[in-house]
Order: sequence, then C-alpha cells, then structure tokens
Amino acid sequence: MPAPYGPSLALLTDLYQLTMAYGYWREGIAEREAVFHHYFRRAPFGGAFAVAAGLAPAVEWLRELRFDADDRDYLAALTGADGKPLFPGEFLRYLAALEFHCDLDAAAEGSLVFPQEPLARVRGPLLQCQLIETALLNIVNFQTLIATKAARVCLAAGGDPVLEFGLRRAQGIDGGLSASRAAYIGGCAATSNVLAGKLFGIPVRGTHAHSWVMAFDNEPEAFDAYARALPNNCIFLVDTYDTRKGLEHAIAAGKKLRERGRELVGVRLDSGDLAALSSEARRMLDEADFGEASIAASNDLDERRIAALKARGARIDTWAVGTRLAVGADEGALGGVYKLSALRDAAGAWRGRVKRSEDGAKESTPGMLQVRRYVEGTRAVFDLIYDELQPPGGVWQGTDPEGRAADRRIAPQQKYENLLAPVLRQGAPLAAPVALDESRARLRSQLDRLPAEFRRPDAPAKFPVFFERGLLARRKRRVKAEE
Repeated sequence: MPAPYGPSLALLTDLYQLTMAYGYWREGIAEREAVFHHYFRRAPFGGAFAVAAGLAPAVEWLRELRFDADDRDYLAALTGADGKPLFPGEFLRYLAALEFHCDLDAAAEGSLVFPQEPLARVRGPLLQCQLIETALLNIVNFQTLIATKAARVCLAAGGDPVLEFGLRRAQGIDGGLSASRAAYIGGCAATSNVLAGKLFGIPVRGTHAHSWVMAFDNEPEAFDAYARALPNNCIFLVDTYDTRKGLEHAIAAGKKLRERGRELVGVRLDSGDLAALSSEARRMLDEADFGEASIAASNDLDERRIAALKARGARIDTWAVGTRLAVGADEGALGGVYKLSALRDAAGAWRGRVKRSEDGAKESTPGMLQVRRYVEGTRAVFDLIYDELQPPGGVWQGTDPEGRAADRRIAPQQKYENLLAPVLRQGAPLAAPVALDESRARLRSQLDRLPAEFRRPDAPAKFPVFFERGLLARRKRRVKAEE
C-alpha cells in the first residue's frame, strides 16, 4: 500500500480508538480476547450485492502497524480538557512495544457479499482489535464501494470494455489510487491512472484532451500532429468544435496513417447525444473502410446511463467512466460498521456481546460468525450466518430475521463454501497476496453463479441471507437481557 505521508501510518485512526485503548490498558483488560466483525447493513446503489475489496492493502497496513517515536511524541503532546496530558508515559511505552498479533478471517477480494454478512472477522487482544477499527473500515469500505460500482457498470456494459478515467475527480491521492485498484477488481479493463498502473500492474489507457486540439490552429493540423507523435495510439477526440466535422477530420488523418502503414485505432465522443452520434460515427467509419476502428464514449457515464444508451442502440465499443465511478456516486460511502461480538470474561469463558437499537437493523449479532454460501449445481441459492462458538447439532435451519422468506431446513448433503477464510494468524500472513487478476476472475465466476435477478442495477429482490436459528434466538435473548 502506498504510504505518501511517511513510513508509519499507526495514527490513521480516530482519537477515540486511542482513548479507549488507554482505558482498556488502565482497567487491566487490554489483553482479554475479543472478536469483532466488519459488515454492512444495506447493499449500495440500490442493488443486491457488494464486491469485497481492499483486503490486501488492509493486511499490509496491519503488518506495518507500529507506533514510532514521532507518533509517540505527538500523542504525548495531546492534552485533555484540563490542559494535562491525555496519555501517560507508561501507556506510550506500552504502545512502543506493541506488536500486532490478531487473527484475521475475511472474504477474498472479488467475493460477492450481502447485507449483515461479515466481510472480515478479527480475533485477538481487545486493545489491538479496537485500535485497527478505523483504518480497516477506511480501507475496505471505500474499495468495496468502488469495486461494487465498477461491477455494476461492467454488467451494464454487457461485456464491452470499461475504462476507469476518474483520477482527476477522485478524493485525493489515496482516493485516486484506491479507486483505480478497486475498479480493476470490479471488472474495468484499464485505468488512466499511470501511478496505479505502476503500483498495481493495471493496464493504462488514454487518448488526448480538448486542449491538444485547441493548441493548434485547426483540428486537422492537431490530428495530423498527434498521428506523427503517436502513430500506434491514434484515438482522436472528435467533439472539440463540431463532432461530425471532427469525425471527417479523424477519417482524413486515418487515411494518411494508413498510407504510412499504420491504422486508426478509433475515435472518442465526449458530449452530445452519444447514441445518435455513435451511430453516425459507425456509419462514417464503415463507409470510409475503417470498420475495425472503435468508438469510445465518455461524459459522466454510469451503469444507468450506459444501460439507457445501449437500449437506444448506441454503437459504442468502449466506455470511459470517470467521476461517477471513482467517487462512488450516488452513494458516497459504504455503511460498513465494526462491532464487538464476543469477549472472554475473567474466567476465560466466551460471552456474546450485542448492540441493541430501536432500529432493529442496527442490532448486532453475538458470537464468532461465519457465512456458508449454499449452491445447487452452478447457482448460489442462499447464505447462512452461524456462530462457530456454538454450531448447531443435527439438521441446520435458517431463519430470515426480516420475514421475507420462510424458514429453511438445510439438508446435510447440501453443498456449501465458507465465505470467511483465514488470512492472518497471530498477525502473520498465511499466504502471499493474491494477484488482482485472480480477484477479477473470482468476481466474474461469482457473478456467473448469481441468479440474474440479483445482478440487475435496481434489484427487485434481495439475495436470501438466513441466520442459523439458534444464533438468532441467542441474539434475541441477549438483546432482551440488555433492555
């Protein structure tokens, strides 16, 4: 993970994580074993699913977690409301010796995940589990949001290449790099972000800007100059002045290229009626014997606009999607949360923990949770959340807490796979990081297995996610006990 602000990122956290950590240390419970889960309550963008992303950079952050001298000096200078130090020297010396040694189980990048299901489970000393909350949510929430948006855009494109062009509108350096990485996991074919290409091995693509055309006395001169400079990358942006004239000028430049043994790669449309203009561009290019030249389009595209353009018969081969992909419009953030769900007591016994709320959707679930995805043939049919600390005996049964589906009895022979897989044990990775292309392939495979009704932009139904019946009963009892 790039670290543009220095070698230590331990202070990438909210202050209250550190004040709670100090409180745990002071009360003598810092080393008590705990379990936390990261999950979201509602799928983004009005859809049915999200795409897990951000795990590899999160693991890299965890492996580098340490409080260096500069960090501790800064914390020593913080004061409370009375002007006195917020943290005593003894606690800062504890942080100096801190070594992260939690267990992490998580959904692999490129996995489909659904509301209420843990994307990640952290088990270890209470203080350490608490300290990592903010950074884990920051990294994984954003990349999951963008990977989900990218997957939706690529589904709408129906197999046409989608290029991520959002760097100039992204939320700073970190946002731009993270968006490019996540968009590639979500299915984008390439990015305009050259630094992301270097750091992550993502293919880079680009054309030229309107300013290139405006820097010359006329458009034909600009296209000819570009062809001389980059004869192997001639995709002309044709709408600087008049799109139809721009197409004529691009074709003329393409003919000169062909005389020199080169070919016109394509044209790009960036404004106007993209459906009508792309059809006109296809006609003009074909009539001029440039049937292999592609037509790319940009201009505030997203999954809904792409679907609408394809429904109108647009002749667009490649979709360049920028702002609305890189910032996750119209959602802005994944509502991922991180909740304590189990804690050992002084005698070493596990005790479930819940957050109760008048809003039932905000009630958390106790235990050490795992998700089973059940399949029939090649199709994913439903998920079941259960507690590894108290797995059911006999026939497993699932209950929908929202009452949208009838209780589900699960046959012993029903095939399944676990969503959460071991990633770290005692802070050490169990395997090398997975290549981004493997994460992309995982997503394609899982989308192929997801029934079509759940892949639609505005899914009419939600993928069935059941709670194991005993787990749901324990949650209800625990919530009632907290009243």
